[in-house]
Amino acid sequence: MYLKFAWRYFKAKKSTNAINIISWVTAGVIAFSTLCQVLVLSVFNGFEDLVKSLYSNFYSDVKVIPARGKTFVLTQAQLNEINKIPGIKGTSLDVEEKALLQNGEQQTVVLLKGVDSNYYKVSGVPQKMYHGVYNVGTLDNPKLILGAGIESALGVQADRNLFPVTVFLPKKTYSDNPNPLSALSEGNATTSGSFSIQQDFDNKYVITNLAFMKQQMNYRPDEYSALEISLVNPGKADEFTNMLQHKLGGRYKVLTKYQQNISLYHSMHLEKWFIYAVLTLILIIAAFNMVGALTMLVLEKRKDISVLQSLGADKSLIQKIFLSEGILLAVVGASIGIILALIICFLQMKYHIIKLVGNSFLIDYFPVKLVLTDFILVICTSLIIAFAASWFPAKKASRQMFNLKA
Repeated sequence: MYLKFAWRYFKAKKSTNAINIISWVTAGVIAFSTLCQVLVLSVFNGFEDLVKSLYSNFYSDVKVIPARGKTFVLTQAQLNEINKIPGIKGTSLDVEEKALLQNGEQQTVVLLKGVDSNYYKVSGVPQKMYHGVYNVGTLDNPKLILGAGIESALGVQADRNLFPVTVFLPKKTYSDNPNPLSALSEGNATTSGSFSIQQDFDNKYVITNLAFMKQQMNYRPDEYSALEISLVNPGKADEFTNMLQHKLGGRYKVLTKYQQNISLYHSMHLEKWFIYAVLTLILIIAAFNMVGALTMLVLEKRKDISVLQSLGADKSLIQKIFLSEGILLAVVGASIGIILALIICFLQMKYHIIKLVGNSFLIDYFPVKLVLTDFILVICTSLIIAFAASWFPAKKASRQMFNLKA
């Protein structure tokens, strides 16, 4: 019954025009706020998916690293046991270290990553070649695959460079040789190609073969920096990680793709929810308009309330009527905002109407991804704020006694 009264009060023309204006302004502000919230959350979802897809081309589903230090020992017997675990698509061993590359007068510091012949099973780098071909060479004829930014920094075109690049690496020493040069190795390698994935990788990484890296750094036969694993079902990475961690023990640390980039994903989530909180303030501002509109409505409908009281309506019914009025304003405003947001999102996904400024992005438009939980969150936020804003005038209306002579 109270919903019928609330609906009639909502659509009926008020004697004081200001009440109509305030009510529709309130609904408009709610619509604008929900529109912005849905759009912002959807754009963040789109960028998050884009970043994840870029990072998934470089990082493996699961990575095993040493719990302490830079390297660990993994025997062939241990590796065979790991490869027998159901759900593994491929494994690859690697060694990673900072290195100095020099090409004539030009030089740059990079992260040099030595990989084995199975690297293509765990990484998308071989499919992201920019120049040349994916070829890491052999121990006797090492090849370098440069990030596109490194290629530019060294002043080479990786697939056409005929002269070797000098590689300086820190060497692991097992003696007390006081000569500092004994801790540095120098080798030559030719370039076979370059890859382009994302600026963070393109400006930092160079890939070569594992045997060359281990020889230059004086590593033992079973000594590595990491074991990278690809899964048949990446969605079960958390479950697989826990199982493998228990199997390997405390000397190793097993990380999912998310854990390998936890700072990135954490900062993205913080940015997303910070913007959401700022936009929620707009709804809170709209709530003050709602308080004013409902208070004026209570004053206008005091005779109606007196009639209802004389017919036996209790305080609870009167309170529910005005609470419903406030929630109805929120529902109308939120519905308009969500419908407009859906229209804009679908147009953006199909026609890429809103463009990104600049040419440094992989795409030239704002990516959008609609997620059901975002809509539920926005609707619930609107209803909670509307309920809180309606509570005071509704409670005040239920406590006041009116009479028909007023």
